[in-house]
Amino acid sequence: MDTLSILSNALGMLLITFLMVETFMVASAGNFNKDVDITWGDSRGKILNNGQLLTLSLDKASGSGFQSRNEYLYGKFDMQLKLVPGNSAGTVTAYYLKSQGSSWDEIDFEFLGNLSGDPYIVHTNVYTKGKGDREQQFYLWFDPTADFHTYSILWNPGHVIFYVDGRPIREFKNLESLGVPYPKNQPMRMYCSLWNADDWATRGGLVKTDWSQAPFTASFRNFTANACALSNGVSSCSTNSSSNNAWFSQELDSSSQKVLKWVQKNYMVYNYCKDAKRFPKGLPVECTVRNRKQIKI
Repeated sequence: MDTLSILSNALGMLLITFLMVETFMVASAGNFNKDVDITWGDSRGKILNNGQLLTLSLDKASGSGFQSRNEYLYGKFDMQLKLVPGNSAGTVTAYYLKSQGSSWDEIDFEFLGNLSGDPYIVHTNVYTKGKGDREQQFYLWFDPTADFHTYSILWNPGHVIFYVDGRPIREFKNLESLGVPYPKNQPMRMYCSLWNADDWATRGGLVKTDWSQAPFTASFRNFTANACALSNGVSSCSTNSSSNNAWFSQELDSSSQKVLKWVQKNYMVYNYCKDAKRFPKGLPVECTVRNRKQIKI
């Protein structure tokens, strides 16, 4: 085969690969008209731009929210959010996974509003069997109201990892061998909501919602769920196909651990594992594990 033919074939394969990747990316972009239902708030939740944008609003009468049509048992979930601008004190924008029932599992991002000019607080939590009390809170290194940013949850059999714009901010490992419950059996839906929580959200409830600023609006786009969806109790991921999904066994490598450490050193504002007064009988087990290579929380 001459050099020209080789180059032609190589370019052809490159083009085919590019088109396959591009098609996958488009297919993965998601469409709110197909992927979610607005479940409360009357007309305060709106799907716009042919399903590419969803807005939630809050006024004195009500907030609003939506949920995914699918239930999932493990996955990598991404959402781009632009938070309530200006004086957002008292408001909470939530993006989370949650199962049903009184003994539920839940993985939370909650964005606690604040007075104009003061930073948002990113509130994270992990619930297992209806019990949480694993709060970690962070400031962000950017203005989350000026543009969209990507917030991600990785949930697989070994790890729950929270990401902001691809940077890990928190990791919760499966330590069931040490008696620490881990969310692994209950399928969860994705939920988002905007609601009033001025009894606790801003400075412990000292700053109340200024309703003269209403309606408050948060915007959402580009929801993707690279995940095992359940239909009638059957997972879309077989045992064999799960091994082909990188997220299913993903964990933080050494460079990602350095980023996590940097975020927690510079932007963490509360860590339940440092709150000895809250746990007078002793910190939770996962907080006392000494081998930092074994666990990062």
